[in-house]
Amino acid sequence: MPIDYPRKVSTAFDQPGETKLTRDVGLLSAGHPGKSGFYSLDNGLDAFLARAALIEGAGKTVDLQYYIIHPDLTGKLLMGFLLKAADRGVRVRLLVDDMNEGGRDFNVAGFSAHPNIEVRIFNPYTGRSSFPRMFDYITNFSRAQRRMHNKMFIVDGVAAVVGGRNLGDEYFAAREDVNFADADLLALGPVVKECGEEFDKYWNSNLALPIEALIETTRAEAHLKEVSSVLLSHIEAQKESTYALRLRETDFLRQLKEKSLPITWATSKLVYDLPEKINSHGKPEDSITLWPGVSEYVQNAKSELILMSPYFVPGDAGVASLKALKDRGVQVRILTNSLASNDVSIVHGGYSKYREALLRSGIELYEIRPTPNILRVKETRERFGSPGASLHAKIFILDRNVLFVGSANLDPRSRDLNTEVILIVESPELAGEFASHFELITQPAYSFRVELEKTFPASVGPAVGDGEMIWIGEEDGKAVIYRDEPFTGFWKNFFAKILSPFAPESIL
Repeated sequence: MPIDYPRKVSTAFDQPGETKLTRDVGLLSAGHPGKSGFYSLDNGLDAFLARAALIEGAGKTVDLQYYIIHPDLTGKLLMGFLLKAADRGVRVRLLVDDMNEGGRDFNVAGFSAHPNIEVRIFNPYTGRSSFPRMFDYITNFSRAQRRMHNKMFIVDGVAAVVGGRNLGDEYFAAREDVNFADADLLALGPVVKECGEEFDKYWNSNLALPIEALIETTRAEAHLKEVSSVLLSHIEAQKESTYALRLRETDFLRQLKEKSLPITWATSKLVYDLPEKINSHGKPEDSITLWPGVSEYVQNAKSELILMSPYFVPGDAGVASLKALKDRGVQVRILTNSLASNDVSIVHGGYSKYREALLRSGIELYEIRPTPNILRVKETRERFGSPGASLHAKIFILDRNVLFVGSANLDPRSRDLNTEVILIVESPELAGEFASHFELITQPAYSFRVELEKTFPASVGPAVGDGEMIWIGEEDGKAVIYRDEPFTGFWKNFFAKILSPFAPESIL
């Protein structure tokens, strides 16, 4: 990689009072010294609208840090809004991981040709097309498999969106076939300075290269006109679309217009991996990872720990830690994807071998079922509780008092390979809100409860059962017991059970 390619150091906007947004947030924050404001973006429509509204309200700068940006309906809308913001003088910094960027370089280069837009690619492959990238992955496996998984969206240094969503239709309830159950937090006030510091560390890292360092951009300026035409035409074409009509019907949009959005004020903390984690050999040092900052909270759990993670591979150490919590009286409840809803079957294979140990420890285990049509119908009326085809939210709730929302899964990849970010909010209101979502989405109509079948009365044996594993769900309002992975065919089971043993757990 051309790591010595010239680049200028730049920093997040940190001059309160200089834009309408900073003044508005300043007025809101005035009665809550030392606290930040939060609003849960727990459905896809609200999550899209929040980002669109923040871009429209930006006066100085917009910073985006993402693992994936899809060139689809919502992705192109957001990129078009960013282009319009840049046209009116807003500085845009776009930092994207290179895992999914291959093949779209020229479009990105054209976008970055705008004088107010700068694009950097994090931990890039040296090869830009499919075969050289594959060769790079094979020959430089240790570095190439380590990715920037962070999701961060910051406007004018006073408003941010942090959570699990990438930018694309499946994250914003815009697809007919599949949508992710996901969550973000809209953050206002002091914590956004921490978000800016996180972004700057990655933006100014040697691992973040300007797109110009990677590809030839001699036609970029001419291509900018083409990209601009496509994006602006897309915005016009979508103004009366079905998706736009759904957006207009949301309570969130009404509350934005009426300036009545209910904000929860609370103390908070942003924890994140440092970008140098990418250069680690083996297990990274605690000093550069976010997990010690999370563990200090979790170890003090008193009554309940709720974990929602789409990819859940706890390992022997994780099972032992959760069992230790259960043994001292903490109720441990886990929601993850079923094999039918999991988009990475091999990861499910890594998780499934720990299910029995978790259940025998008395831990509650739920697996979300694939129900995309219900999500599409109910998305505008329900919050995160709307069931989705696939769980994508990464949420931890401690004692219904502390909420953790971010990009980190509970698996070896998030722990040791990818970089991640988590926003920790000490708020009974927000923690209770998301706990209510958990209660709803773990109902048998939306999720399977995994148990060990009881072959004798609980009065004469372990209450957790001693028999075969079963999945308890619901069909047409009636309880149903499944004795094999529900709603899966041959190939799903093949990849999960036959191929997963060949995938090292350290990369799952």
